[in-house]
Formats: sequence, C-alpha cells, structure tokens
Amino acid sequence: MAQEKHFFQSEAAELLKMMIHSVYSNKEIFLRELISNASDALDKRRIEVLSSDEYGEYEPRIRLTRDKEKGTLTILDNGIGMNRQEIVSYIGTIAKSGTREFLDAAKQDGGKDGLSTGEMLIGQFGVGFYSAFMVADKVELVSRRLGSSEAWKFESSGDGSYTLEEAALPECGTSVKLCLRQPGSGDEDKEKDYTDEWTLRGIVRKYSDFIAYPIVMNCSKQKDKQETMEDEVINSQKAIWCKAEAEVTEDEYREFYRHLSHDWQEPLTRITLNAEGSVNFRGLLFIPRQAPFDLFMNEKSGGLSLYIKRVFIMNDCKDLIPSYLRFVKGVVDSEDLPLNISREILQEDPRVRVMRRSTLRKLFAALRKMLENEREKYGGFWTAFGKVFKEGVVHDEENTETILELSLFYSTHGSGQGAEDERTTLDDCKTRMKSDQEGIYYLVGRNLSLLKSSPKLEAFSEKGYEVLLLTDPVDEVIMSHTQEYKETKFIDAGTGQAASEEERKEAEKRLETLAGDFTPLKEKITGALSGVLSDVRLSARMKSSPACLVGDENAMSLQMEQLMRAMGQDIPPVKRILEVNPEHPVVRKLMDLAKAGDEKVGEFAEVLYDQALILEGASIADAGRFAHLLAKIMGQALGMEQG
Repeated sequence: MAQEKHFFQSEAAELLKMMIHSVYSNKEIFLRELISNASDALDKRRIEVLSSDEYGEYEPRIRLTRDKEKGTLTILDNGIGMNRQEIVSYIGTIAKSGTREFLDAAKQDGGKDGLSTGEMLIGQFGVGFYSAFMVADKVELVSRRLGSSEAWKFESSGDGSYTLEEAALPECGTSVKLCLRQPGSGDEDKEKDYTDEWTLRGIVRKYSDFIAYPIVMNCSKQKDKQETMEDEVINSQKAIWCKAEAEVTEDEYREFYRHLSHDWQEPLTRITLNAEGSVNFRGLLFIPRQAPFDLFMNEKSGGLSLYIKRVFIMNDCKDLIPSYLRFVKGVVDSEDLPLNISREILQEDPRVRVMRRSTLRKLFAALRKMLENEREKYGGFWTAFGKVFKEGVVHDEENTETILELSLFYSTHGSGQGAEDERTTLDDCKTRMKSDQEGIYYLVGRNLSLLKSSPKLEAFSEKGYEVLLLTDPVDEVIMSHTQEYKETKFIDAGTGQAASEEERKEAEKRLETLAGDFTPLKEKITGALSGVLSDVRLSARMKSSPACLVGDENAMSLQMEQLMRAMGQDIPPVKRILEVNPEHPVVRKLMDLAKAGDEKVGEFAEVLYDQALILEGASIADAGRFAHLLAKIMGQALGMEQG
C-alpha cells in the first residue's frame, strides 16, 4: 500500500508549533509521557489477555534504545499496540475533544503557579505523545495491534502534516523513534543529551521508577577493565505504595501524584493505606488542592485505580470509594482479590466492601485531623470540595453524622466577611447555643450577603441566637433529609415555626389587638397580589424591616423552586406568604391609607413585595414596572408630580 499523507487540523498545527518553539522549563518530561503511554499499553494488553484464551504467554517490557551517532532515541513496548484507525484517531488528531479551546486556555493560563505552558498542556489536555516534539525534529511511530499481523508507520516532523504507510514489526506493540535535536552550545538553549546513558537513567529514576514493568536499556559495564554493553533494568518496579514512607521522598510522592492525576499542583494531603487482617491491601490516596474543571459536570466520574498484587486491573473503580469523594485520587492494591475479577463481581465481593469501609475510615480520620490541627488548610479543602462532600449526607446514611461533623457552614457568628476561616462546624455551633434555644437555626439562600441582611434574622440577632447561613444548592436537600444532629434538631429560620411556642402565643396576642386596623390593608394587598401570594399576615419576627416573604412549613422554598426550574423541571409557581411588621412606620402609614381607601396602597404593596423578593435573592417578574413605581414614589416623596 502506498504512503498516505495527512494534514493536522489548523488548530492542532498551531498547538504543535507552540510546543516546539516555546520556552519550556522542563523538557525531560517527554520521556515520562512516552514511558507512561507504553505502560498503559501493557496494562491494556494484560487485561485483554486475561479475558481471552487465544493469546500466548509473553514477557511485558519497555525498551529504550539509543544511538548516539545517529542522534535517535527509541521507546519500544510489547503492549496492545494500535491498528491503522487507532493511529489516525489517537495520534493523528491532537486533543480531539476541542483543540481550539485547549489552545486558547494554554495561551491565557500558561505560566500560572510557576508552570510552563507545555507542562500545563501535557498535564491537563492529554497530549503527552506530542511532548516528543519538544526534543525531536522528527517522530516515527510504528505499531501493530494485538491479534493482527499488520503494522503501520506514522511519521511527522511537527510541521502540520504526517504520513501513514504499512510497515513491519515482529510482534504486537509500539515503537516510538525520536530523531533528536542536536545539543546547542549556548547556555540558555543548550539541550540535554538524551542519548546519554546517565541522563536517561536519571529521568527514569525521577519520573518512572514506580512503573510496574521493566524498563530495559543497553548499559555500559566494566569487566576486566574493559567496557561492555549489557541489558539492564533501570527502574525499581517496586510500586511506590508498597514502600515504607521513610523510603519515599517528597519528590517521589509528588511525581507519582502527577502521573496519577495529571495535576501539576502539589496535592493538599496524602493518605497511606496498610490494612492487614481478614482483608490485606495497601494504597496511597491524595486529596487535590483545587477542584478539576469537570467536577460538577459528571457526577459518575472518579474512583480509584485498582491493582491486585501490583498488577493493574482497572482505573476509576467506583466500588472502592463513594461518589461524594470522587475528587480523591489514588490507588488501592489488594493481596486477596483474584486477578480476573470483573466489575460485576466487584460489586458483590464482601472483601471489596471491607476495603471500602476501611478506606473511608482512613479518609475521615485524615480530614478530622486536618480540621482540628490545620484549620486554614481545611478551609481550602472545603472551598474546593465542600459542595461535593456534603452530597454524602443524602447518599451515605451510614456516615451521615460523620459527614455533618466534618462539614463547615457560614453563620451569623462570623464577622461578616465571608472568609473560609469564619465558617463553623456544627459542634462549635452547639457549644454556643443559648440555654433557651430549641435547636440549631438555619436559613437557606443563594447569596451570603443577602442572607446576612435578611429581615428573617432580626429577631434572632436581638436574642443573640446563631443562625447557619446555607448558600449551596445541596444544603436545602440536606436539611430536608436529616432532621437533627447529635440529638439537636434543625429549625428553619425562614418559617413561622422558628419561634418557640411561648413566643408565638405572646406574639399572637399582641398582633390580635392590631387585627382590626390591619384588615383593610390586608384586603388591598391581597387584591393587588392575589396571583403570587397565598396569605398576608402580621408578624413579630422583624425589628427594622417592613416585610419579608416566607413559605408554609412544608412548602417548597423559593430557592428550591428556582433550582428545580434550572434543572428543567416544569413546576407551577408556589405562592408565598407576605409577612409585614406592624411596628414599622411604613406599614403603619399604609394601614392608615388603606383605612382611608387610598388607591395608591395597591402600588405601594407591589413595591413592598418586590423588595421582599430582592432580599430573597429572586428575580423581579417585571423590573420595568418596579422601576416605574419606585420613581413615582420617590417623586411623590420629593413633592413632584409623577404620571
């Protein structure tokens, strides 16, 4: 078959140009990427061999071949290999899910946190193969798919095109040959010699020592005062999670985390697993410092990498960790599970459930220790992952109390600046409760500043009661799902049930004396707003505000109604209750105007209702009319005629 010439898409060519010609802080990572690709190919071959009897035995390996005279370096594996279509799909299309977006992000964000643009591209956008062009003028890839006799050769100089033709390879696998750029003479532009034995040893030791497969290279040996060349395995092959912590450096932990997560920031913390007993397993977990961009886009993503006796079984094993901890990265290595275990068997295996519970206990213990001893650090964790972590209250009833114990909430106890260290735990909130307080009060909303200024808090502030301010969409679901925390009930400060029975009776007696004067105003407001209100009533909850909106005890809140609509749910509008403060001068004046039959009361009622909506963080149905009425009222107050 004749050689075929293909062209990269224009954005891909631009990306290649950026990688080749930009200044990178760490070009040697190309070898780590190519070795990792080879390791992945060997993992895939092992899985396919386990699932089929048609393939014979083989010795997995990764071989580095260097030719100093020709200036080439070849990385060869006997993994699963690729067929023609896979080469076109995976090699001939760069960042196929959206190269233009990746390129724009690279241009805008390159250099953040001390990282080069190249490192961020490689670490985040899955273009590790193309890191080879940082050090090579030309790349030749030959691959043969497992079970096939055909091999294909891909060749490119990174100039926006590549060729594809039939080739030969003795066995399945992939060979990547780099025609290296010659080392320069200037200090700034000088390249490392990637055909040098000790340069390659150092890079493998730094980045790929934990690879489970032997990395073989022909190395120099001294025998009888003569130099000979012999094959040598240059990586330890000992999985990092199997080593004692004292034997592993911080740099090695960081590099393993980067390999595992493709996150170029340091992790927030790491957790080692070492369980012996009825079920034996080891593991290494990391909590990232920042949330990935797709954390809330795919709730089914996440999971840990499962190994059995250091043999890779699967990525994203969700049976080892619940979905609300999907941001945790790591590996779990079992000594007891069978190598041919399937996802279906995993779900039913009691040993997996033991591993899951033990892993959860270690994670909870690590988070509790961070909360108690490193509050600022824990605040960073909560900012990044708190919304996801709280999902466990609904999805993991067995650990609901532990999750709530580790949760942080804004409250009226803080200084009002909204900083992470002002968030409180429920235990701290309980210790500050007043002796006559009936439970933990909370108020749900979308905006912290609006919640802090809510009229519903005025009575609580006067009594010195603390109120939790819940701004995450999941909070309302949590409060509807759980009724109490450590035998202390939760009470919604946004309903009429927040006050004690004695307070309600006292308020009712006081308001009864005003009922006669209030009736005309109630009729006017009800007539003007019958389409949006279920009731209008006097309330003693406010001290300085004229009115607020509340819902019935079991009614859907305004925030939940908005959330359901945002999710595409077709639900009818829920009518609210407008509570007015009879002690407020505005309300008293409106009562007088209503008693006198003034028709302007209806317009005043509309403005009062829209103000209450704004304080709830909701949108006004007719902003134009609200602005017109407000201008009219201002004009009247200033003695001006308004139309």
